[in-house]
Amino acid sequence: MTTFVWLIIILFLLMILVAGKHGFKAFIGLIINLAAIFLLIILINWQFNVYIVTVAISFIILAVSIYLSADNQEVTNHAFVASLIVLLAVVLLIIPINYLANVQGFSSESSEELEGLLLAVGLNFHRIAFIVTVIASLGAIAEASMAISADLHELIESTPDITNANLYKQGNIIGAQIIGTALNTLFFGVLGENLTLAIFYIRLHYSFAQLINGKLLVAAIIDLFIAMIGVLLTIPVTTWIVAHVHAKKNKLQN
Repeated sequence: MTTFVWLIIILFLLMILVAGKHGFKAFIGLIINLAAIFLLIILINWQFNVYIVTVAISFIILAVSIYLSADNQEVTNHAFVASLIVLLAVVLLIIPINYLANVQGFSSESSEELEGLLLAVGLNFHRIAFIVTVIASLGAIAEASMAISADLHELIESTPDITNANLYKQGNIIGAQIIGTALNTLFFGVLGENLTLAIFYIRLHYSFAQLINGKLLVAAIIDLFIAMIGVLLTIPVTTWIVAHVHAKKNKLQN
């Protein structure tokens, strides 16, 4: 517990030193999002509708993550709208994928820890898997939408007469630069989290068939791919929103 507290203090001090007021706002946002996750757990435990609660909490997390990260309201508004559209697409994608993959619940590797525990907890693990996959993708979606929106607005401010075609082109260029780092961040995050599991599989000489049918590994890969798809969808959606609003403004001015 002491180590945990010290890590929080170090994180807070570094955020203040590096980013000043924005760092403080980001830290407050982190606390709010953590509280939102706890609220999600409580509401699910009280048997509230999983899909409604997850979408509502995701809405809060995206709003906090985006609106506390920048002062330009136009940038944050466009990023938030894009994030909501991508969130809806991701939710519609997750529901059938989780159903077909059938990776919900506990795996055989967890049997020793669960021995002697009551497993009839009255929860639908299909829906729990849905929650985990949605929440895991939110950070990457919010980050990508903010990066695209902020860069495109800077471009519009420096060249107000830029055409929509050029704006789309620049959006694709910016997106291509973001994709590499965003996907690597997601990949190495999942790899680091599951490195012990990978060593476990290797040492026990798991066959390829066992690997692709293992719940833990497949669930991690699904979470990774869904988050990657979310990032890839965010780039064209955010670019389209910014370009659409810019075109409407130009029409009104003319």
